[in-house]
Amino acid sequence: MAREDEERIVDNEEEAATAEDSSTIRGRQDNELALPSGGCCMPSSTCHRFLALIFMCLLGFGSYFCYDNPGALQTVFKRDLDLSATQFTLIYSIYSWPNVVLCFVGGFLIDRLFGIRLGTIIYMLILLVGQLIFASGGILDAFWLMILGRFIFGIGAESLAVAQNSYAVLWFKGKELNMVFGLQLSVARFGSTVNFWVMQPIYDYVSKFYEGHRALGVVLLLATLTCVMSLLCALILGIMDKRAERILQRNNNPSGEIPKLTDVFTFKAPFWMVSIICVAYYVAIFPFIALGQKFFMDRFGYTESEANTVDSLVYLIAAVSSPIFGFIIDKLGRNVTWVFSATISTIGAHLLLTFTPITPYVGMVIMGLSYSMLAASLWPLVALIIPEYQLGTAYGFCQSVQNLGLAVITILAGIIADHSKTDHTWLQLFFIGWLTVALIATCVIWGYDKKHRGNLNMTPAQRATYVNAATYQHFE
Repeated sequence: MAREDEERIVDNEEEAATAEDSSTIRGRQDNELALPSGGCCMPSSTCHRFLALIFMCLLGFGSYFCYDNPGALQTVFKRDLDLSATQFTLIYSIYSWPNVVLCFVGGFLIDRLFGIRLGTIIYMLILLVGQLIFASGGILDAFWLMILGRFIFGIGAESLAVAQNSYAVLWFKGKELNMVFGLQLSVARFGSTVNFWVMQPIYDYVSKFYEGHRALGVVLLLATLTCVMSLLCALILGIMDKRAERILQRNNNPSGEIPKLTDVFTFKAPFWMVSIICVAYYVAIFPFIALGQKFFMDRFGYTESEANTVDSLVYLIAAVSSPIFGFIIDKLGRNVTWVFSATISTIGAHLLLTFTPITPYVGMVIMGLSYSMLAASLWPLVALIIPEYQLGTAYGFCQSVQNLGLAVITILAGIIADHSKTDHTWLQLFFIGWLTVALIATCVIWGYDKKHRGNLNMTPAQRATYVNAATYQHFE
């Protein structure tokens, strides 16, 4: 036998032995690889992904529950802490101010430094500390301490939302992404709804044992338990994601490009329009709900409890309808059309509430459905516009711009409410004006996408053809 053949046989035997040894070791380390692809323990299976989705959704429950604590206890805050409407809205605007910059940086740190798992846990811890300080300020009757706590809470909460969006894209891109965004919103807004349901009764009960600001502080401290629950979910999801990365050998950045802060300047026009919509639409929802208790009491003569019930209706409707709209949009596509329809119907809801004697339940139901429709269709657009390795930066920038708008516009809304006394017409026109800006930005996306033959307003079948054609041209 030739020497070369002998060497080849020896080499092959060594390679086979090495492969067998490594296979044995790999099998000992992770025998999940031997599971069938449909096994519920396999990260690629639908069952496993939706188990992860449960924890993904619960990440935001505590954040949204605590965010609207002041809205559910608006009268209590003003009475026990002796606050004006402008001071009360500062509790909401100070939440947004740090995130004008830090939310963008937080998303970048997820892409570049922390990774999604560690980043989620860090931001959840910051959020928890902020809520504890906020509650302590209430117990000590120190408004400055409450503002500090709310400031810290905002840093964690908005960066956590960026991590939650990144998790959704990582696990569900190209599958049920619209529904997932809708379901995340559903659970988060259910947290807000539960907050409006339970905070006043809890305060009434605690008031039997404590008085004034101390009662308020204890109630806020009890609300912190929801953040502890969300932290546990972050830890469990991190373990699941680490296992999925190992088994599926995921590569989220096949091009090997390193994300940079300056990447934001390379984003295309549709992304900037999405950012504008994030500001212009949401400032007509969140500040309205924050100031809504007084609006419904003055405009319709409701009691505090009745006003809270109708004010929370947007979140309750969103909790039910968001995953439904997400499922429908997954099947039909046409995201830009849905964003346009949601903006138009929200304008109609504000007009009904302001200028007609129709029961406010009608306007709030329409607003809740519209809000669900927009959230399920708008946020997935970012994943269609931006490469996956830049998603944390992109979502962080959207959240930053949104928080800048909310910080400024919530203060302006409080000033308008103070000067308007019991007449809320100008405040409602203020909100409708911002919705008009969102409508114009949506039209710009529509026109740009049509001109450049993009895939933002395509059906799922058209998108699949579009992606396949782009891939073919890339390799041609």
